[in-house]
Amino acid sequence: MPLSPLDIHNKEFTRGFRGYAEDEVNEFLDQIIKDYEILLREKKELEEKVKSMADQMNHYSSLEETLQKSIVVAQEAADEVRRNSQKESKLIVKEAEKNADRIVNDAMAKARKVTIEIDELKKQSKVFRNRFKMLVEAQLDLLNTDDWEHLLEYDVGLTEIQEHNRPEASDEMLKEGKLTY
Repeated sequence: MPLSPLDIHNKEFTRGFRGYAEDEVNEFLDQIIKDYEILLREKKELEEKVKSMADQMNHYSSLEETLQKSIVVAQEAADEVRRNSQKESKLIVKEAEKNADRIVNDAMAKARKVTIEIDELKKQSKVFRNRFKMLVEAQLDLLNTDDWEHLLEYDVGLTEIQEHNRPEASDEMLKEGKLTY
């Protein structure tokens, strides 16, 4: 067991013939006691400091371990987010492609329908044109007939029109072929 300042102070030496000067030895021992007390105090302070540093080091080691675990967890989370975002972006692209295909197919179907309708309208237009042409030609033929000339040959005078207003005169003119209904 190490000596304490009290042990040094209480130490008694036996006296011998021609021994050391007692006052010098006591002064030296007092100086040793003071220095020893200082050393013991410094040792105690250093031990406390070492203990405190060890505690801090344990604390920082614990923090470092926690931070490393947090970094690993954050890295894994970031990787997971990246993978999920890549999957989601692929799904979005596929969905957009499907929508684009659907839109293109719808547009093509509408274009086909419009083309069919245009063809149908062209056919109807030709039919209408031919019928109208036939109607106009028929009317033109009617105008070109001699019946118009025949109508112009009739000479109906004012007296005949006045007689026509009388019922009995109308019957007579019908019989003679001068008036037709």
